[in-house]
Amino acid sequence: MMMVNDYILIFLGLLILILGVLIGVAYLTLLERKVLGYIQIRKGPNKLGLIGILQPFSDAIKLFTKEQTYPSFSNYLSYYFSPVVSFVLSLMIWVLMPYYFNLINFNLGILFFLCCTSLGVYTLMVAGWSSNSNYALLGGLRAVAQTISYEVSLALIMMSSVVMIMDFNMLKFFEYQNFIWFIFLMFPLSLCWMSSSLAETNRTPFDFAEGESELVSGFNIEYSSGGFALIFLAEYSSILFMSLLFVLIYLGGYSMTLFFYFKLSFISFLFIWVRGTLPRYRYDKLMYLAWKSYLPVSLNFLLFYLGAKIFF
Repeated sequence: MMMVNDYILIFLGLLILILGVLIGVAYLTLLERKVLGYIQIRKGPNKLGLIGILQPFSDAIKLFTKEQTYPSFSNYLSYYFSPVVSFVLSLMIWVLMPYYFNLINFNLGILFFLCCTSLGVYTLMVAGWSSNSNYALLGGLRAVAQTISYEVSLALIMMSSVVMIMDFNMLKFFEYQNFIWFIFLMFPLSLCWMSSSLAETNRTPFDFAEGESELVSGFNIEYSSGGFALIFLAEYSSILFMSLLFVLIYLGGYSMTLFFYFKLSFISFLFIWVRGTLPRYRYDKLMYLAWKSYLPVSLNFLLFYLGAKIFF
């Protein structure tokens, strides 16, 4: 009986976590629209509810009640399910959030994260291919090339942090950062991680999958209503998770304080700030950055921290 109760509690905990993530994602989109609005010297959404507080729910209702269209020549099943799989994967990663109670505790959390983000590439590829549109296919190919390239540097940068704590468990980061945050010990690497996570989540200045000027919105061009909403939710959920990961690894780990959530919100805000400020990169330079800059830098730092770990 005890086991059944435990499982019910874990299930309820996961349900609350997923609801929290979805509401967080909804308000991240509102924050983005507001911040971009003020950057461009205009108000963001401010009609629905008090200062536009109900806007995300209105958007969600509008998107999910629109007519679902699909191209006649598309591969229907894969076209239909790739946004769903993408969304489920982006929610699955959140199980990693290192709670102290009743939820799943991963000893190999970092490996699970790398597996889930690698699977996310397939959903991009299938979404682009199954639409049977040249623009979508091109956008999908560019997104896949970009994501695969930056996964390498992400994994290597993460390896340096793993070497520092000698464990794959996310909870351990908090114990090792009691006296000094890792951002002070790994400042260049943390900046590499930040820009790699921008590239990994297809955000400006690395949003080549959606280069409006040449690709007319990229791999999601043929999606409307629910499918588009799911792709959108998956993207913003991964932005929020990348912010969480940055806070866990470099800014003191997980603590149940208001300060932790403030740090998380600030890093999410950085993603938006970058979008409002920087122009888009050039595609060949993006690849050059991944393979000729971040790869050697992260490998060198990995060797350095291995040496440091042996001596200290």
